[in-house]
Amino acid sequence: MRKKQLWYSLIGILVVAFGGLFLTLASGDKPSLGLDLQGGISITQKPVGAFNTSSLDLAVERIRERVDSLGVAEPEILRQGDAIVVNLPGVKNQAQAEQLVKVTGQVYLRPVLVDDQFGGIPCVTSDPNKKPTPTTTTTTTAGGSTTTAAGAAAATTTVAAPTTTAAGGPSRRTSTDNTTTTVATSPASTTVPADASTTTVAGETTTTVAGGTTPTLPDVAPTDTGYVSARGGSLCKVGPAGGTGEVFKDDATARILPNTGWGVTVSLRGGDSGEGVWNTMAAECYGGTATCPTRQLAIELDGEVISAPTVQQPNFSGGSVQISGAFSESEARNLARVLNSGSLPVKLETQAVQTVSPTLGKDSLRAAWIAGLVGVGLVLIFMVLYYKLLGVIVGVGLLVSGALIWTIISFLSKTQGLALSLAGIAGLIVSVGVTVDSYVVFFERLKDEVRAGRSMRNSAQRGFAGAWHTIVVADMVSLIGAAVLWYLTVGSVRGFAFFLGLSTLCDLFVAYFFTRPAVLLLSRTEWMSRRKVMGIEVSPVAAS
Repeated sequence: MRKKQLWYSLIGILVVAFGGLFLTLASGDKPSLGLDLQGGISITQKPVGAFNTSSLDLAVERIRERVDSLGVAEPEILRQGDAIVVNLPGVKNQAQAEQLVKVTGQVYLRPVLVDDQFGGIPCVTSDPNKKPTPTTTTTTTAGGSTTTAAGAAAATTTVAAPTTTAAGGPSRRTSTDNTTTTVATSPASTTVPADASTTTVAGETTTTVAGGTTPTLPDVAPTDTGYVSARGGSLCKVGPAGGTGEVFKDDATARILPNTGWGVTVSLRGGDSGEGVWNTMAAECYGGTATCPTRQLAIELDGEVISAPTVQQPNFSGGSVQISGAFSESEARNLARVLNSGSLPVKLETQAVQTVSPTLGKDSLRAAWIAGLVGVGLVLIFMVLYYKLLGVIVGVGLLVSGALIWTIISFLSKTQGLALSLAGIAGLIVSVGVTVDSYVVFFERLKDEVRAGRSMRNSAQRGFAGAWHTIVVADMVSLIGAAVLWYLTVGSVRGFAFFLGLSTLCDLFVAYFFTRPAVLLLSRTEWMSRRKVMGIEVSPVAAS
């Protein structure tokens, strides 16, 4: 191989490794620590009674949304069989942590009401802590989500969704979602105007709303009337729940529907507890009665309105409902998952709460550092005593690997929420053995070539060519083991597997782009051909 290419390879990896480390340190980034190294609270919950997989998966997602919204640093939320384990690093208040992860997974069907404080519209996009100011300037726009009976004719009823126009500003939608409803009636198409009153937010200053005060967002019991949040930042006033998600079967499916795009189809359970409950609420909303004046039926999960389609058919005798409209694929799949979970809600019970003190976390981190440094130091001493100058190359190679791993972990911690745990540190320490094995394989092959009477330069080239195949096979064994552990396990074992796999990949990278060019370049020097400089006996013929 040309000398210039070897230099390019060697300088390139040094720039990448130490340049990346410098930028990481300069920006203040560093690996985030897990629960066992930082301290915090770990809560284990298990479902009580009957439940389905969709309910449990949705409970995990709801807990993750709550934790993320409160800015808990590097949380770990995972399933261990039927149990849900929530690790909250840095959280010290046990009661607050338990409340944070308390979800029911219960879906309620509630009528959307009109509130005069908000200009007569059912939902507004506003901060519930601010008082909106009514305005008479309005516009209307055709909406999008639909509800139909399965197998219905193609007749369509479109509901105009209200929008808000601030004085001198552009109009903006204020409904919960851009929903309309399609039902099986007649081939004619009818447009039903929505209430045209709208509101705007009065900036940071507080204004008084005639006729009442600004509503807040306390927890609203299913039997009460109150305000709940909705996706997209809206605020809705809803009435008492007329039913639960148990009216649906667990067959909700997100799919692309003809002429409407992504939507959801779901079957209704038979009898009074299924179709009976649904049709009672549908008749009230379709008629625009006092209990459901907006004709919108909110699908609420844990205090949040997921969707609020308008009901345009008083009776659903086909046993199936179709919701379609301006959904993205992810929105449709999320709604389907919510409906499936509502068919059999999950009730979680706290099984164990473990508190890890910050002091214990610091002690664990200190012990891990000491163990790692002592282990690496002993390995380097042995390599220098046995391989002489080649042992120094091992030390520099480990520094390059360490710089790369530190940079990668810091980047993943910042962008993907990766947390370094005690098990992860154990994986990194174990990987030092994998890395050193690669050097041993190469150096022993080099020694064999020299003993066979070849020159140092020729021995280095042939030695690496023969060793590289062995290094790749050995590292692939470690990677396969790490991948299997990561896939089949959870918690700390998965962390161990991830960091072991990451270090093994770095070993392959460093072996080819650092160790290979470094040794090949040294082998071309006259100094390296002297006897026992590397602990290798070089024959007079080979040295000449």
